[in-house]
Amino acid sequence: MEDANQVPPVELSRVRVRLIGAAERAEWDRLMRAHHYLGLTAMVGRSLRYVAELEGRWLALLGWASPALKCASRDAWIGWSATLQWQRLGLLANNSRFLLLPGVRVNNLASRILGLNLARLSADWQAVHGHRLLLAETFIDPSRFAGTCYRAANWIELGSTRGFAKSNRSYVEHGAAKRIWVYPLH
Repeated sequence: MEDANQVPPVELSRVRVRLIGAAERAEWDRLMRAHHYLGLTAMVGRSLRYVAELEGRWLALLGWASPALKCASRDAWIGWSATLQWQRLGLLANNSRFLLLPGVRVNNLASRILGLNLARLSADWQAVHGHRLLLAETFIDPSRFAGTCYRAANWIELGSTRGFAKSNRSYVEHGAAKRIWVYPLH
């Protein structure tokens, strides 16, 4: 018996990614809180929310926010001096949430959505926040995910975090190192 929520096989070229409208924000937040394993609190700093859809049906949600203040592997890979890093940190965005909605199981859909989103992210950031982006980053919990869709969308894996999280003005060790992935936008 077929699941009523299951999305039938789709032509990936028909999938669209767009910014949500103001009237859609509450539903986006509700779905993210209900279905993402991290839930949803506030997205840090500047942010954008996207929906991937097919003929009006929501397939996935993506959230972008300000980047991590410090990330040794990312900062070394970029190669900026400490001064430049602080001056240019706003040119990075963090893919803080990515959720395929329940019942959505289509081969290659996640990497297709990431590719579509990355193609427009910098221009959307410019329109909303007044400047373009140079780099996208994300952190993957290896105990839950392998990062397969990021690899398929040509992201670059840089290594692991040290297992700390920012809490107010200090860092707290939580012991759960994440895998760091980046995608150059320019």
